[in-house]
Amino acid sequence: MAAKEAAIAGFLDEYPQAADAGRGHPALRGCEDVRWSAFPECPAGIPMLLRALLDREAASEAARVLGNCLHDGITAMNAAVPTVLPFLLGLAGDLQVPVRSELLGLLVAVANFSESVDARDEVSVLWFGSDGDHPERAQCRAAFTEHASVVAALAEELASPDHRAALRRAAGLP
Repeated sequence: MAAKEAAIAGFLDEYPQAADAGRGHPALRGCEDVRWSAFPECPAGIPMLLRALLDREAASEAARVLGNCLHDGITAMNAAVPTVLPFLLGLAGDLQVPVRSELLGLLVAVANFSESVDARDEVSVLWFGSDGDHPERAQCRAAFTEHASVVAALAEELASPDHRAALRRAAGLP
């Protein structure tokens, strides 16, 4: 957690103007109301990183820092990801967001992390944990499904058939 907070502080030192970027963007309505720090290993600075995705100068670095904050190691996503997904989907659907392609990549990664782990596959359970230990997987799939029309449109923008399929699968789309 300290590393995530330090990364956000370093980001703000380098891009102080980014803290106020994106205020009032419709896709971010409500992100300030979430108690992000109530999620284990989730820094409170998530709303600032989401807003910074709209700052042309800082957007790429904001996407990198946000992606790192939403992962809990190489095999797990943070419990806050289901809550952040609607905001990411809204931003990814906005043609004016400077890092749309990075957001699409992040959404594909979340879709892949959201896939259910076969409880009979002992190696997968050892590496990724069981679905019972990671309710965020089903919660992410529910968030993707709730925004299925947006997910379907975003999937069509992806060049890779595998990436399109992963995003559509996460939303329960054929």
